Amino acid sequence: MTRITPKQGSVILTGAGSGLGRAMAAELTGRGFTTFGLGRRAEALEQTRALCDGGRFVPMAVDVADGDAVKAAVDGIERDHGPVAVLINNAAVYPRVDFLEASAQDFMSVVAVNLGGVVHCSHAVLRHMAARGSGRVLTVATFADLNPLPTAGAYSVSKGAARILTRALIADLCDRFPGIVIGDWMPGMLKTDMGIPDGLDPAVSAKWGVALALTADPALTGAVFERNIEILPPTGLKGKLKAALTGKRRKPRVIEI
Repeated sequence: MTRITPKQGSVILTGAGSGLGRAMAAELTGRGFTTFGLGRRAEALEQTRALCDGGRFVPMAVDVADGDAVKAAVDGIERDHGPVAVLINNAAVYPRVDFLEASAQDFMSVVAVNLGGVVHCSHAVLRHMAARGSGRVLTVATFADLNPLPTAGAYSVSKGAARILTRALIADLCDRFPGIVIGDWMPGMLKTDMGIPDGLDPAVSAKWGVALALTADPALTGAVFERNIEILPPTGLKGKLKAALTGKRRKPRVIEI
């Protein structure tokens, strides 16, 4: 599969101030990529920069829920530093609160980050990618919308809507711009503030996510990966019978680090 190289452009990574975002920033810069890390907390972004190689991490205190700020940041990067080859939509918030205990405004503020941030960043970056006819957009996703946990309503709704957005972007763009590769990646349950105490080390998961984000094969458009293995779409009875008769059962792809 074709891999993106640092010569082709930089990476924009949202939610770069902690957890998985910080681990992905370290992995990207270690691979030689100039990485523009977006996040709301300047101090946290500076801590990420201290962990990254070669001065390649550029912290940008930007709230992804602010569409004007995102557009200005992306346009500035394209103008002053050249093309953005990869966008990784990682930023998310996960307040654990019962639906009746929070206000409707609180609920929508989560949607503004988890869905609105993906909309703002994708729109700002894809305008430039479309002009060039190439690029890679990877959104960090979850299965939270399929089985919402108690107190996770806003998170589940917003993250599920972001998965729908990925499919909508593909429907709108990828026939016209086959060189733009768009998909979702689910990193699994991580040992982070938003994860679980005995979860996977984010540094391990980051290697899979970065390898996937840097793979520009058009055949990956629409693919969904969990950890390092592709999740195949459900197959109907007719498809299962055909696979059984022909012996051509598709195997899930695996991320090669």
